[in-house]
Amino acid sequence: MTSATGVTAGTSGKRWLLVALVLFCAQIVILHFMGRVWICECGYVKLFEPVVNSPGNSQHLADWYTPSHIIHGFLFYGLGWLILRRAPLSARLSLAVLIEAAWELAENSPMVIDRYRTATMALGYSGDSIINSGMDTVFMALGFLAASRLPIWATVVIAIVFELFTGWLIRDNLTLNVLMLVWPVEAIKTWQGGA
Repeated sequence: MTSATGVTAGTSGKRWLLVALVLFCAQIVILHFMGRVWICECGYVKLFEPVVNSPGNSQHLADWYTPSHIIHGFLFYGLGWLILRRAPLSARLSLAVLIEAAWELAENSPMVIDRYRTATMALGYSGDSIINSGMDTVFMALGFLAASRLPIWATVVIAIVFELFTGWLIRDNLTLNVLMLVWPVEAIKTWQGGA
């Protein structure tokens, strides 16, 4: 099928995928120039870091915050559907990658790292390794693609299960993370600290 401008829908989709890839690569390069470490300073890469309050958290391929990045993908899919409904899925994915990459850069800025240390349970947080930050964006994209295929009710149920499970297991999740970053509540911080 060819549009009025002579560009096929497939070509347009491929261009948007290229845009998403360029945004992802820009995230990685900017993190490098921000001085972020490529991998955990421990010298190796694990598939999953199970200990939240450890130097390895946010340094490996996945951790207990990975479900929150999948939920980002769910949310960004919904946003893309609302504001770019007629655009190809790949254009909406590019928007999602742009937002996630912007967040990853902000999250690893000194200002936000200091905010995490003072206002949340992440007392020793020093920012993400580049590989962890890149994988956060990959997991967001997987969440986005899952949301594009799943019924809305299933996406909502998965998000709720992720939030409840991580909230129960590590006393943190996407909702609490955002709340404590924006509007810290001392009682929640105390509870998250295990008291």
